[in-house]
Parts: sequence; C-alpha cells; structure tokens
Amino acid sequence: MTPFGQKIRALRKERGVTMKQMAQAIGVSAPYLSALENGKRGLPSWYLVQRIIAYFNIIWDEAEDIAELARLSHPRAVIDTSGLSPRATELANRLADSISRLSEDDLQRHLLLLDQADPSDEKS
Repeated sequence: MTPFGQKIRALRKERGVTMKQMAQAIGVSAPYLSALENGKRGLPSWYLVQRIIAYFNIIWDEAEDIAELARLSHPRAVIDTSGLSPRATELANRLADSISRLSEDDLQRHLLLLDQADPSDEKS
C-alpha cells in the first residue's frame, strides 16, 4: 500500500463510503480504485487526484497534503543519479536493494534524516 492509498482508504472508511460508491462517483472502476489503494497502480493523474479531493470536499492544506502524498506514492520510483556524485549513485542503488528488508522503525529514521537535510520538505 502507498501513503496515498492508505489515506484514501482511511477517508473512505471514516465517511462510510464503499469502494464501489467512490469509484462510481469519481469516474473509475472499483478494481482500479482498489489497485490504486493497494499500490498496484502507478501514480494517479493530477486530474484524478483533484476529483478525489473534490469528492471528499477537502480544502486548503489537507488538499495540498493529499496531492503531495499522491506525488510521493509511485510504487515504482526511479532515481536518476546521472550528473550526481558516485556516492549518490551508491546510495540510490543500495536503497533499492535493501528497502524491502528495512523495518518500519528503520524507514522512519531514514525519512527523518531526509527531513533534516531539507527542512522545507517535511511531510512526516
């Protein structure tokens, strides 16, 4: 599951909306919405994210947070390190190789390190 999928599922549950109801209202199939929630589909389009935000009548900061979660939720992230240092390439490849073995605590520690490196990008 992606952060975006987790948030959409939580919103649906909070509001007592079935997947079928939501899918019909935003103009997608229930299997597609299920795949999106479960991280089995790629990044949703900007247009679809806006339909979801409108469906839940979400405004301002929360709408921006959901759009950012969508941006950060591509289940097959690609990191282009061309033009960066060899250490950057090593980090990207080692992370790709080891991410499935990291615990939730390890993941949280890595996210905190990234937040410290760029405080303007805090989303945790």
